[in-house]
Formats: sequence, C-alpha cells, structure tokens
Amino acid sequence: MASLQNSPSLHRSLFFNSLPQPHSHVAPAFSCCSRRPSSLLVRADASVSPDRPGRRQMLAVGLILPSVTLLSQNSVSFAAESKKGFIPVFDKKDGYTFFYPFGWQEVTIEGQDKVFKDVIEPLESVSVNVIPTNKEDIKEFGSPQEIGETLIKKVLAPPNQKTKLLEAKERVVDGKTYYTIEFVAKAPTYTRHALSTISIANGKFYTLTTGANERRWGKMKDKLKTVVESFTLSNV
Repeated sequence: MASLQNSPSLHRSLFFNSLPQPHSHVAPAFSCCSRRPSSLLVRADASVSPDRPGRRQMLAVGLILPSVTLLSQNSVSFAAESKKGFIPVFDKKDGYTFFYPFGWQEVTIEGQDKVFKDVIEPLESVSVNVIPTNKEDIKEFGSPQEIGETLIKKVLAPPNQKTKLLEAKERVVDGKTYYTIEFVAKAPTYTRHALSTISIANGKFYTLTTGANERRWGKMKDKLKTVVESFTLSNV
C-alpha cells in the first residue's frame, strides 16, 4: 500500500475527481490547458433556476448532435448494447468504455481524461482518469478496503472534507479485476455521495468516479451504479 499512498502523480492526477465546483463554468473548448475540445459549450450557471420551464428540454435538444457523433464513432456492437437513458463512450486510444446518463454534458477539466456532468445539478458527474503504472493487477496495491480508504482520504476528496468509506468490493469481467468503492465526502455546505471503480490494464491505472448530492442520492443511485458497472477495459 505504501506505493499507492506515496504516489505524487496519482494524487495530482486524481484530486480533481471530487472537486465538482458548483458555481464553475465550462472551460473554453480550445483553452491552452484543455486536453481535448468539448463537443458542445455549455455555461453551467447556478444562478439560473433549475425549475425554469423547458430548460432540460432545451439541453436535451442541444445534446442530440454530439450524441450522434459519439455513437457514430463507436462500433455497431457496442451501440447495440446501449442502455435506455444512457449514452455510450468508447475510448479506443486508452481502451475503456462506459455509459453516462442522457442529459449530461461533456466538459473539459485539466488533468481528467473525460468528464460529463449535469449542468443543473453540478454535483452529478462522472470523470475518468488514466495514469501510467508499472503494476499489472489492481490487487498488487492491496484489498478493495485498503485501496478505498487510501483513495478517499488521500486522493478522491479534498483534505478539508470529512470522508467515510461505505462499501468496497471486487468484481471480475473478462479476466480483469475491478474494485468498486462507495463513499461520502462532507463539505461545509454539501455532502457528496460517490462511487468509484478502479482497475489496471495496458500499463495504466484507471479510475472512474461518479456521484451526486446526498439529498438526491435516493433518486440517482441506480443510474450511478449503472455508470460504474458499465466501466470496462480492453487491451490496446
């Protein structure tokens, strides 16, 4: 576990997973700090009432074009397996796939490979981080409980937030081991209930994290569990 706890690159790269920044704006599509252009620019302004008539419908219409683009880039078989209410992501370069809820928008955050979030409920998001590793299996870092405790205290939440690990478990898909952890991170003005799944393949350490405000957990938990369970890796 010492190698995981003392990995500066892991800490720097994954720290932003738990910084939802409720009043932040989407970075410009061609910002000098952006890793890739955003498919559609959206201003996530918390001052606009989420109850404004037609707002979600307008956002849904705005997502049709980038959604079609995403699907056209994926294989036919993967698209055929799409779940109702979710949009598939297939990253051929880094070798991972997952689903995210329809209505979330892709945004650009430095240090993250991909980020999708709800522009009305900014704590509802999913992010993927990929960093190099010389390990070949996630088990080399320890048990799900050990890694879960380390990640939520050192990486997945800011040091001023109080964290609690709720569950840590293991799953195996096509011979690859994945650890999934459930935790809460309490900030002064909100509590985020989150799920993360981590694994190793292709000489890389993958982390997918999704979550929501604790007050909306009951409504969102099934969707968020679908997101983490859909995350799979392939050899590239």
